[in-house]
Amino acid sequence: MSRIWAGIDCGKTHHHCVVVDSEGRKLLSRRVANDEPELLQLLADVLGLADTETAVWALDMTGGEPGLLIALLVGHGQELLYIPGRVVNRATDAYRGEGKTDARDAHVIADQARMRRDLQPVRPDDEVVIELRLLTGHRMDLVADRTRTVNRLRSTLTSMFPALERALEVTNAGPLVLLTGYQTPAAIRRVGVSRLTTWLRNRKVRNAESLASAAVEAAGRQQTAVAGEKVIAKMVHTLAKEVVSLNEKIAEIDKLIEGRFREHELADVIESVPGIGAVLGAEFLAAIGGSLDAFPTSDRLAAFAGLAPAPHDSGKSSGNLHRPQRYHRRLQRVFYTSALISIQRDPNSRQFYDRKRAEGKRHTQAVIALARRRVNVIWALIRDQRCYQVTPPVTLAA
Repeated sequence: MSRIWAGIDCGKTHHHCVVVDSEGRKLLSRRVANDEPELLQLLADVLGLADTETAVWALDMTGGEPGLLIALLVGHGQELLYIPGRVVNRATDAYRGEGKTDARDAHVIADQARMRRDLQPVRPDDEVVIELRLLTGHRMDLVADRTRTVNRLRSTLTSMFPALERALEVTNAGPLVLLTGYQTPAAIRRVGVSRLTTWLRNRKVRNAESLASAAVEAAGRQQTAVAGEKVIAKMVHTLAKEVVSLNEKIAEIDKLIEGRFREHELADVIESVPGIGAVLGAEFLAAIGGSLDAFPTSDRLAAFAGLAPAPHDSGKSSGNLHRPQRYHRRLQRVFYTSALISIQRDPNSRQFYDRKRAEGKRHTQAVIALARRRVNVIWALIRDQRCYQVTPPVTLAA
């Protein structure tokens, strides 16, 4: 039974496939549209090249453009490997020729899959994990949009009414509601504390009176109207409404994430760990693919999250460790953020953090050390299928 390797250079509208045999000889090279009939025909032609019902397929992407291709290959029981684009680019230098084409890249992918034994298999994720990956990715985009809009709002308000910008925390709901109705010093002075308080209370703003007092006090410190005040006021109004809308969208998607997260079998175990809620738990599941199948040890998980130092030795220099350059940044953010939160909520985390600080480590170093420690804890809890306890259970000797 012959064995063949099919390398796919993935694209948006087209993919290029190159098939090689066990000797590295090229058997097929074809550009196919990212369309089901053409992809099915490619699958049939590749399988027809050898006396086998399966081939080894290697791709330089695991999501996005090749989503349909991956679904078809998984549905037909094909073996899939993932080879990062960075690895392809570096390996290309070892092949003859200097030009860069899709066909050349696909040939490198196929040949590397033939020779290497360290490539990660592409495992089909369950529906919940796929949805969590989509939802958490969309949430990150919304949060980034909100951050940009808040920064623009602060800058615009400062150019017209700096005292009000200092007095308000525009990331909170109350100040945003105020800015949708009143923006200029003159308008706030005219309405006064009493009427502004009533206006805010009618819109269910908390601490309406203190917010109104702060705004009127800021308005009393500025009697001058800057040039272009009317246009700036309209921009502040628009930006404030945009932030309010983004907050509503983020709250809505948070509910969707929480609902889908709780449907996963590991939800109770993950959420029992101090500092990890539904959103961070969903990002954790999305990053690891819903299980620890790809991480036989906690060290592998820590390396994937960028929490294990990488050696940098050469010649007589040894024992040098540095921060890794390649890691899953979203997973690292999950561990780092949850470690920060756990310092305030979990006595074990607080004790570990204080000990690292007493050893002379800076705050960030101590939090990273705690995050690394928590990788071991989460990995062990998932392995044992049990929830976190502040006091570890006593293990009785046999």
